[in-house]
Amino acid sequence: MSAAAQAASEPDPMAWIDELEAVPSAVTIGKFDGVHIGHRRILEQLRALAEPEGLATTVVTFDRNPLEVVRPDIAPLPLTSLDDKIALLRAAGADRVIVIPFTRATAAQPPQEFAERVLFDGLGARMLLVGDDFRFGFKGAGTPALLRELGEPRGVRVESIDDICFTDGRRVSSTWIREALELGRIDEANEMLGRRHRLRGDVVRGFQRGKALGFPTANLGTPVDGYIPADGVYAAIAHVDAGTFAAAVSIGDNPTFDGVQAKTVEAYLLDVDLDLYHRPITLELVDFVRPMHRFEGLDQLIAQMHRDVEHTREAVAPLLAG
Repeated sequence: MSAAAQAASEPDPMAWIDELEAVPSAVTIGKFDGVHIGHRRILEQLRALAEPEGLATTVVTFDRNPLEVVRPDIAPLPLTSLDDKIALLRAAGADRVIVIPFTRATAAQPPQEFAERVLFDGLGARMLLVGDDFRFGFKGAGTPALLRELGEPRGVRVESIDDICFTDGRRVSSTWIREALELGRIDEANEMLGRRHRLRGDVVRGFQRGKALGFPTANLGTPVDGYIPADGVYAAIAHVDAGTFAAAVSIGDNPTFDGVQAKTVEAYLLDVDLDLYHRPITLELVDFVRPMHRFEGLDQLIAQMHRDVEHTREAVAPLLAG
């Protein structure tokens, strides 16, 4: 079956849009993976344009990266979960967050149909804010120029926004943030995110090795919400239902112990003894402490873990005190 025929056989991906109230809106649209400082600048500008006109600040995004459907072989893992993305967009000032299910039928929708049915009629867009490189609709055929052409007879204003760049001229992007995380450059990733990178999960029972060594850890079960960075030890802030604590976080396959192949995320909470099994934990990564290393014996490992804890305490204590 061809892609077009498969798309045609799927349910109408936009049927739900007809049930929405068309509120006069200022609209922006995109993946918003990570909701980084560039995304938040878009929301600031959108809100500045919307408020004088009495328009609702509306963000349109997708339930997954479109590449997961059209090019799954190159689709990146998301920086945040969908729930996190929605919460971050609302915190950044969005009055409405509209999540579009992205399917093959969605990808096959002509750009004119998407603009008219979803943006203009479905959402009531009176103003659109997009990047100059924004593309939408089947094979990315839709452009800002097309939006202006379609919007002008309806009185819809289409504005462009410049990229957010650092002093070296590089554009802030979700791709760059992933690259920084893959290299353990937490400071760099956090600067672009405008917040600390987070990992979330429920605590599950592990191999109990940390407890035997005097460092009982909370093991995050899979799947972990959030992009897992490079293997290593990190200083972090742990949020659990009992409070907020400094935590030394180990990410990797425990190379000192033979036979351990699965990548794990484990957090040792400093100065507290809690039963966290089957309870949620959120880890905000503050600093990269060291890469993973295979130690010759447990004495060396324990000595290094004490140093990791002190590094973590120094990095995190001022943040908790503030």
